[in-house]
Amino acid sequence: MSDDYAIDVSGLNKHFGDKHVVRDVALQVRRGEIFGFLGPNGSGKTTTIRMMCGLLTPDSGSGTCLGYDILRDSAQIKRHVGYMTQKFSYWEDLTIRENLDFVARMYGMPKRGEVVDHSLERLGLTQRANQLTGSLSGGWKQRLALAASLLHDPQLLLLDEPTAGVDPAARRDFWEELHRLSALGISVLVSTHYMDEAERCHKLAYIAYGTLLARGTSSEVIATQGLTTWVIHGDNLNRLAETLQNQPGVEQTVLFGTRLHVNGKDGEQLERTLRSATAGSSLRMERADTGLEDVFIYMMKQAADNEGATT
Repeated sequence: MSDDYAIDVSGLNKHFGDKHVVRDVALQVRRGEIFGFLGPNGSGKTTTIRMMCGLLTPDSGSGTCLGYDILRDSAQIKRHVGYMTQKFSYWEDLTIRENLDFVARMYGMPKRGEVVDHSLERLGLTQRANQLTGSLSGGWKQRLALAASLLHDPQLLLLDEPTAGVDPAARRDFWEELHRLSALGISVLVSTHYMDEAERCHKLAYIAYGTLLARGTSSEVIATQGLTTWVIHGDNLNRLAETLQNQPGVEQTVLFGTRLHVNGKDGEQLERTLRSATAGSSLRMERADTGLEDVFIYMMKQAADNEGATT
């Protein structure tokens, strides 16, 4: 394992009964990098994260997390990693300060009061320190959870869908904090469903049905699929989308509000089909850059088709 990597794992597999939840996953996350982990619900993201931080033992595979072996050194990994779970897991009948103090006690930290005060100040929680946690909005609960995961000065943060159900302003503030932490050399692995968040990551990986389908920068992930994209503007786009199904060159149609995105691998054939379908109408078509959302919807569909073919 290179010292350049906070996470370096390969061949990770996990079964629950007869269900193969994670299949031969390999990941490398550099130190100080924000790494986005994407995939539909039930794709194996949470299971993979738990294997990498020592909370779950893989059936097979190997690797290191912060230089510690994921099979032998799970206790050490837990002491140096901050893990923010998908579900808010702190005590709603305690205040913010009391929750942080409890976590500091669990880590056996000396000078707990100073540590908690610093954490409150760093995450902008000082004015709400004595507020009951149960009365907080989703965004403030998120700040508390991040503060708790940072109490012991971890070198790596593992964040499992940390902004689910949080308003856009709170999500923006949260990501500004992640980039500040990254600039300090803290590595971040974050799972998310939001494409705007994915685009703020240095690197990405996409997993579906337990299999890693793509990884790299956002531009690299987009390039791997080789999709050409056209955008259609106008009325009755639902009807047009139905008409285009299974037409030559058309791999996918996705409605985005008042725009229809049409993707295909064969760019020339796709253009011919679209020009024929829109000829004589008021519809307007224009070539567009393929976006991450186009690519992820396409990969999810392909993965679903492949999964169905093997069951």
